[in-house]
Amino acid sequence: MTDPMDDPGFEIVERYVIGAPESETGRYLDLLHGNFLNLPDGKRAEFLQALGRDARQVTDAELEVMLAPGEFAGWRERLTAAWLIGLDRRTRFRDVLASLLLESDLVYASQGYGFALTRFGQPQDADILTAYLERYLPQRDCHYDQDWVLGGLLHLDEALDTDRAGRFLMPGGLWSRSSFSRENPVDCHLRITELLRFADRAMEVGA
Repeated sequence: MTDPMDDPGFEIVERYVIGAPESETGRYLDLLHGNFLNLPDGKRAEFLQALGRDARQVTDAELEVMLAPGEFAGWRERLTAAWLIGLDRRTRFRDVLASLLLESDLVYASQGYGFALTRFGQPQDADILTAYLERYLPQRDCHYDQDWVLGGLLHLDEALDTDRAGRFLMPGGLWSRSSFSRENPVDCHLRITELLRFADRAMEVGA
């Protein structure tokens, strides 16, 4: 019988998702909710350096293993893969991330998709985030990661001089009637802006 530990998928998960030596809990938990922001300065610097290095070194084939449906693609793998894709701005994964975001079949992973698409920073990325909010804000029982996506859309509106988010935020708009109505959009915007700033730092120190 073949030992599952011999499968290359395990090695990929161990290296990029779980076994990063700079993380005491597993990289995916530090990426979840942007928890790495709460690390002590020294630990956060080590985390960002290793994250940026791996974002440059991971192959497209390895990312595809972490994203594809099946044994190795839970939310932890997809969250991590999306962060690595976003950090290195691998826009060739845009369509894949768009499809996964709109499907939203796994909890938490959409944080990574939203981060990556925001970091890509193009009008088509804003269109994808807009389509997601149109689909999921009306579904009050779908408490996914709409706050991350709204923050990303607000960031892109600022960067692109557009106002796609405005209609969601007007009085009586979808945001005020969603399950996220108590969340301040300004805070959502500030969080993604801070994460993007650290993403730039990761790619500088991980070069």
